[in-house]
Amino acid sequence: MRAVILISGRGSNMQALLRAGLTVDFRCVISNRPQAAGLAIAAQRGVATAVVDHEAYPDRDGFDSALAAEIDRHAPDLVILAGFMRVLTDAFVQRYAGRLINVHPALLPAFPGLRTHERALQAGVRLHGCSVHYVTPEVDGGPILVQAAVPVLAGDTPETLASRVLRQEHRILPLAVDWIARGRVYLGADGRVVSRDLSGDPEAALISPADGLAVSQAEASDT
Repeated sequence: MRAVILISGRGSNMQALLRAGLTVDFRCVISNRPQAAGLAIAAQRGVATAVVDHEAYPDRDGFDSALAAEIDRHAPDLVILAGFMRVLTDAFVQRYAGRLINVHPALLPAFPGLRTHERALQAGVRLHGCSVHYVTPEVDGGPILVQAAVPVLAGDTPETLASRVLRQEHRILPLAVDWIARGRVYLGADGRVVSRDLSGDPEAALISPADGLAVSQAEASDT
């Protein structure tokens, strides 16, 4: 499977993908920010990089057209939003329907959009987490592939909660890409995720990882 990764910053989820040993041909890492630290990291790993600077275009349509042209040069089977901080136009999303996925730092459909960790703390939820989902025109509203949950601890700040969630993003994004690459999940004609042969997979649905809980208990003992 050929894939393109889109980033806007340091690219920690991109790094998780590149070091996961997946049977995926990562054709290019593309950023909308020339200074994105993840570009240098991708280049060091031998992956081609490109920049489509959103500030060079007068409107969102112009940027999305240029971005799509760069993506299409690499003929990907899958486009992965890994910390790509741009809202994409409906036309762009529809162009890659069924082969565009995103990792979001919340248990969707709760807390779509930005400031997810702060909003989770304000709401007083006891569980928070992250989701990998197919992208649809509704922002953060597409069919969910996999989620991971972490406990919200007394004394948590948006920063400590974000750190705990990010560790699980690094687990579930490679997992979802691996499933797609092996044909174990795909987006059906009815707009729902179709799963094949996942019944024996201990990580096939909601992950509430033991290592995350162990870290959380250690943190709790310090508060």
